[in-house]
Amino acid sequence: MSTTTTSPPGATTRLRELKELPGPPSLPLVGNAFQLSREVIHQGVEQWCRRYGPLFRAYFGPTPVLVVADHGLIGAILRARPDDFNRSERLAIISGDMDLKLGLFAAEGEAWRHQRRMVMASFAPGHVRAYFPSLLKVTQRLGSRWQKAARAGTVIDLQSDLMRFTVDAITGLAFGADVNTLESDGDVIQQHLDRILPALFTRILTLVPYWRFVKLPSDREVDRSVLAVKQAIAVFIAQARDRLQAEPSRREHPPNLLEAMIVAADERDSGVNDQDVADNVLTMLLAGEDTTANTLAWMIHLLWRNPQALQRAQDEVRRLAGDPAAFTPESMAQLDYLEACAHETMRLKPVAPFLPLQASRDTVVGDVRVPAGTLVWNVMRHDSVSEQHFDDAAAFKPERWLAEGQGLQHNASQAKRVSMPFGAGPRVCPGRYLALLEIKMAMALLLSRFDILGVDTPDGREAQEHMAFTMEPMGLTMRLRERA
Repeated sequence: MSTTTTSPPGATTRLRELKELPGPPSLPLVGNAFQLSREVIHQGVEQWCRRYGPLFRAYFGPTPVLVVADHGLIGAILRARPDDFNRSERLAIISGDMDLKLGLFAAEGEAWRHQRRMVMASFAPGHVRAYFPSLLKVTQRLGSRWQKAARAGTVIDLQSDLMRFTVDAITGLAFGADVNTLESDGDVIQQHLDRILPALFTRILTLVPYWRFVKLPSDREVDRSVLAVKQAIAVFIAQARDRLQAEPSRREHPPNLLEAMIVAADERDSGVNDQDVADNVLTMLLAGEDTTANTLAWMIHLLWRNPQALQRAQDEVRRLAGDPAAFTPESMAQLDYLEACAHETMRLKPVAPFLPLQASRDTVVGDVRVPAGTLVWNVMRHDSVSEQHFDDAAAFKPERWLAEGQGLQHNASQAKRVSMPFGAGPRVCPGRYLALLEIKMAMALLLSRFDILGVDTPDGREAQEHMAFTMEPMGLTMRLRERA
C-alpha cells in the first residue's frame, strides 16, 4: 500500500478503518444527503466537525466520505496531490454531462503537468505587469459606474457590479477582449457565466442525475449558456491567433494571458494544443469571476461592519495610492494593510470553505486507512475560525497578518499555515497574485474616490452565506457619496 505522509511523525498507533470512525447517523441508500441543505452545506458539515472531531465519516448516498477538518492534515493532503489525491470522479462525470472541460482545474496526471507549465508561464511576473494597463482601464470604468450611482443617489447591487468588474478584468487580461459589461446593461457574457457554476454545483450534490433522462427548462437554459460561452471563447482564440500572425513581435512579450498560453502551447513538446487552451480559458472565466467578486463583496461588508479597520484602510489608500488614474503596480504593492484586509476576509469568509478530493491510491490520513477511490471532504474553514489557532477568532482583525500582530496566535506565518484560501502544494491556485491585484485595485478605487454611506443586507443583519459552487453573501447593496 502506498502511503501519504499525513500521519504524525513517529506515529505507531493502530490504523483505523473508515467504518470505525464516529459520524452522524445515516439512512440506507441516501446516507446523510437529506440532513444537509445544499445552500449552506458547508455550515452543516462544520457543525458536524464541532461534534465529531477533525476526522469522521459521513455518507453521500451509499458512498462513504472521510471528512477532514485539521489544517495540518489538510495541508499534507494538498501537498500529496496529484499523486495520492485528485479531483473526484463525480466532478469529471457531471462536467462531462454539461459538455464542460475545466482545463487545469480538473486535469490529472501528465495532462495536468503539461497544462500547469502553460498556465504558470502565462502568469509569470513580467506578463502580469504587462496586463496592468488593461486592468486599470476596467477599474476606471467601475469608478465611472459608481460615480453615476453616487450622483444619482441610487442603491448599488454590489455583487452584480463586482461580477461585471471581474468579467471585464479577466476577459481583458486573459483574452485581450474588451467585452465592457460595466457600460452595458444588455445580454452580456456574465449572465451566461452566472448560470454555469451554480448548475454544476447543484448537479454534483444531486443523487439522481435526472437531466440525463429529462431536461427541465432551467437545464436547457444552462445548455444554451455553456454553448454561448464556448462560442465566445472560440472567437477569442481565433482573434488572438490572428494578432500573433499579424504581429510576430507579440510572441516575445504577450500582452494577455491567452496569447501567452498560445505561445507556450506552440513550443515544441509542450504537450498541449488549442483545445487545452480553450479549456483553460473557460476555467479562467468561471473561476476568475465568482471567486474574486465574492471576496470583494465580503471584504466591503466586513470593512463596513468594522469602522476602525475601514478608516485605517481608507487612510492608507488615500496616502499611498492617490488618484485612481495614477495607480501603478508599485503603488498597489505598498498597500500592506489593504492586503491584510483581503487575507482576513478570506480567513473568515473563504469562497471555497471546503474542497472535495478523492484518494487516487491506497493511502493514510492521520491514523485512518484510506482505500483508493475514497472521497475526502476537506473542511477548509474549521481551524481558520478556531480559538485554538487565532485569538478572538471570530473578529475581523487585519493586523494579525502584519508584523505588528506578534502575539502567539497573531503571527502572520502561523495564520498562513492555517488559512489556505488558494490551496497549497503543487496545485495551489496559479492566479492568486493576479486575484489579489484585482482586489486591491477595486478596493483602492472605492476608498480613494468615494465615502461609503452604507452596505446593507435584506434584513439589516450580518450577510447570510450561500453556497453556489462558491460561497457568496446574500443580497448586499451599497450606497456611496463621491469625494470632493
